[in-house]
Order: sequence, then C-alpha cells, then structure tokens
Amino acid sequence: MIEIDQQLLNPFEQAFLGLMILIIMFGMGATLKPGDFRSALRRPRGMLIGFLSQFGVMPLVAFTLAHLLQLAPPFAIALIIVGCLPGGTTSNMFAYFARGSVALSVSMTAASTVLALVMMPLLLELYASGFAAQIDAEMRAAGSDDGFVIPYRNIIVSLLLVLVPVAGGMLLLWKSPGWAKAAEDTAGFMAIIVILFLVCSVFTRHTGLFLQTPWQLYAAAVCVGLLGFCFGYGMATLSRLPPRYKRAISLETGIQNGPLAFAVILLSFRDPLQSQILWLPILYSTFIVITSSFVTLFLRRIGRWDWELYRNNLVHRRLFGEPYRTIYPQRFLAGKGAQER
Repeated sequence: MIEIDQQLLNPFEQAFLGLMILIIMFGMGATLKPGDFRSALRRPRGMLIGFLSQFGVMPLVAFTLAHLLQLAPPFAIALIIVGCLPGGTTSNMFAYFARGSVALSVSMTAASTVLALVMMPLLLELYASGFAAQIDAEMRAAGSDDGFVIPYRNIIVSLLLVLVPVAGGMLLLWKSPGWAKAAEDTAGFMAIIVILFLVCSVFTRHTGLFLQTPWQLYAAAVCVGLLGFCFGYGMATLSRLPPRYKRAISLETGIQNGPLAFAVILLSFRDPLQSQILWLPILYSTFIVITSSFVTLFLRRIGRWDWELYRNNLVHRRLFGEPYRTIYPQRFLAGKGAQER
C-alpha cells in the first residue's frame, strides 16, 4: 500500500481549490433551468436508464474494481466515492461534441446532482461500510481511541453547501442569460484549471508520489471511467434508445463530477486519511479528460449519419409540422448504417 503520510494540500491550496470549486458549481448552475427538470420528466425512459447507469452501475463497478485490484481500504473508499458521484457539466460538453442529446445530458446532470443528496450516502453505506470497518479495526489495533466511521453527516452537509452556488447560478441564468453564459464558459475552463492545479501542486511537492503509486491505482482511475462508458452505452442499447441518447448516457455515466469529489473529501475527512482518499480522485480526474476525448471522437465518428438524419428530420418538422415524418428508402438507411428513431 502506498503511504501518504504528508498533507497532500496545504491550507492555502485547500482554500484556493475550494474557491475554484465554488466557481465551477456556480457555472454549472448557470447552465440549468427549471425547465431542465421538467424536461427530465418528459423523457422518462432515457432518464431511468441514465439513473440506473449513474447510481446503479457505477457504484457497483467501483466496488468490483476495488475488490479485483485489492485496493487498500482508503483507496477503495475513494474509488467508491467517485463511482457514487453525479454527472457534471463536462459530460454535457462532451455530449455536444459526440453528437449526443445535449438536452438529455443536461437533464441527467440536473437530476443526478439533486438525487446525490440521498443516493450518495445510501450507496456509500452499502458499498463502503466494509472498507470503513477495516480502517476502524486497524486504527483501534494501533491504539487509537477515536476509530473511523464514514462521516455521512459531513458528506450530506458538503453536498448541500455545493448546491448553494448551483442555485445561485440558476438565479443568474433567470436574471441575466448573458452573464450566465460567461459563468458557464468560465466554469468549463476552471474545471481544466482545477485538474492542472492539483496535478502540478502535488507533482512539485510530492514528485515521488507518482512513482510510488502502484499500477492498481492507475488501473482503477482509468477503468472506472472506461467501464462507465461501456455499461452506459450498453444499457441504452438494450433499452433501444435512439443513437444520440446512447451517446449522451454513455458519456454522462463515465464522466463523474470530479470537483464535487474534491469538495466532499476536503469537507468530510481529516488527514492523514484525507490525503489518501483525495489521491485517487485526482488521478481519475486527470485520466478521464484523456479517455473522454478519445471516446468522444469515436462516438462522433460512428454517430455521423444518424445525427445528420435527425437534424434533417427536425428541419422537415419545422417546415411541415410536428406530425410530419420523413420517409427514407430502406436501402438508403441501410447504406448509411443508421436510422433516426
């Protein structure tokens, strides 16, 4: 097991990181409207598959990987925290570039962010309590009187705290769409800055940590996202959802809200466990940007024809009325390898 016996982030870095997370969550709120929640209710099948992928598949994938890779309890808890997270605005951006349904992606982000208040503590109790018991036993064996339990109350409070700037962003969107767009763009840029800040900060002061990190942690950080993409796409395919929905659900499932993980861990845990638990989400956030880019390019390529047919049909319905349905020759559809449903 890799030992992180030094504080990973000093108080100044923690405060700076907290400020950037507030900006990101504010920008995320600036992309959401009350209509997004109503829209979620109007597409129940896509939302249900997204919910099962986000809070059903991902925590189970994280739990399974933790056992298969035999991760130490702190890192196993960290991986499960990543698996229990809701989606973030980054997935909306990748859904757009992958020719997926941005409306569904945004609806899933909005719904999962609110549902995380209930689902995240429940899922951590289900999947992480065994690892927490191992940490507690080790601490008591070492002579500690405090022991260890997962701080569910702190986690709920931290989730509530990060929802405050989300609500503020939604209010800004209602009052001033122009400023809300600026906040949205700033949040997308800040998400990349957070990852670079964390990696550079840790690398300059703890260079050896990257070399000491065992391959199992790197594998966990990469595979949890890749498996999320695969399972999300597979579940959407089995449910016979339109191709653009498949791409949105796939990306929404694999791309978790990394900045939210940092906020939850910093507000809920204390060192030395805080630094150990924080390390894996840093690795996940670093690699998910890389893997998402490749997955997005692949999905964009295979979704070219069905997206063009979908857009073409939208134009036809705008011209000839909503009930209008464009009839294409079957040979044409077979040749393009895609069919708008």
